[in-house]
Amino acid sequence: MSTSGDAPAERRSLNAHLYHVSQAPDQLRHLILDIARSTKYISYAIQTTEAGLAGTANQFGEQQLKLDVLSDQIIQEHLVESRLVASFACEEQPEVVEIDPKAPFSVVFDPLDGSSLVDVNFSIGSIFGIYAGKDILGRKPREQVAALYVLYGPRTVLVYTTGKGVHEFLLNDVGEFILLREYLGIADEAKNFSPGNLRGVEDGNYRVVLESWLKQQSTLRYSGCLVADVHHIISKGQGIFTFPRSKKYPQGKLRLAFECGPFALLAEQAGGSASDGKCLVLDLPIKTVDQRCPFIIGSKKEVARVTQLLQEPA
Repeated sequence: MSTSGDAPAERRSLNAHLYHVSQAPDQLRHLILDIARSTKYISYAIQTTEAGLAGTANQFGEQQLKLDVLSDQIIQEHLVESRLVASFACEEQPEVVEIDPKAPFSVVFDPLDGSSLVDVNFSIGSIFGIYAGKDILGRKPREQVAALYVLYGPRTVLVYTTGKGVHEFLLNDVGEFILLREYLGIADEAKNFSPGNLRGVEDGNYRVVLESWLKQQSTLRYSGCLVADVHHIISKGQGIFTFPRSKKYPQGKLRLAFECGPFALLAEQAGGSASDGKCLVLDLPIKTVDQRCPFIIGSKKEVARVTQLLQEPA
C-alpha cells in the first residue's frame, strides 16, 4: 500500500523508487537521476540522427559527430552539470578525467555499447558504475555504490542497483522512467547461452564448453551488444554470457572498469555471478582505464561449471 504523497508502486518513478525503496542517499540519488536524464537525450539522438554522418559537415560547415562520440559528450555534460562528480573514466578517454576533486563520486561509463550495430537497427546501450570518492584506479568493482545500464531497443529501459536489489524502469511517452519490475533475479541454472569470441574455439577448452551447450540443447541468444546480451539474462532470469581469452585477446577484450565491473555488481545483486575464469570480477583491481579481462557472467552454477571447464588441461 502506498503512503500519502507517494505514487502507487506500479507507477513509481525512478526518483521515488530511489528514495522510498532503495533509500539511496540524496547525493547518490541525484547523480543517478542526472545520468538517467543524459540517457534520455541519447535515446532521442539514436532515433533522430543518421548513423553514417561521421566525417561530413552540415549546412553551416560544422563537423558532424558519430553517435558514440555524441553520446559521450552528452554524458560528460550531465556529469559536469551535476556538480557531484570528482572524476570519470570512459571508453572515449585514454586517462581518468578530473572534474572536481572535492565532489563526492566518480563515474565509469561506456557511452554507447554496440554502436557498430546502429546502422542495422539492433539494440544498443549505455553502461555506468559509480564509486564514492575521487579515485577510480586501484579500486575494485565491489566498491561501487551503484551500477546501472540503459538498453535502447524497441523500448528504452533502465536497470539499476544501489546494493538493494536490481530494478527495471521503462522510459514512457512523456520522458519519465517508470517502474517496470522490481527485485529481478537470476536462477542458478542456465537454459540460454550467449557465446562471444567464437574465434576463441582454437582453445580446445572453449570448444568443449560450446559442445556441452549444444549437447544439452541450450538455446542460443547472442546479439553482439553486451548490454543487450546481459539484459537478456537479467530479464529472463537465467542464462550465461562468455567472452574468454584467446590468442587474439590474451587478456580478454571487454574493459574491466566500465563494462565488466558494473555488470558484475548487477549480476551479484540479482543472485548470479561474474568471473574472469579464475577470480570474481568484483575482486579485480582496476589498474588502468583500458584494462581488459575475460568475462563469464550469468547463472551462478553455470558460471562455475564453465569456469572449471576452461581451466582444465587441454
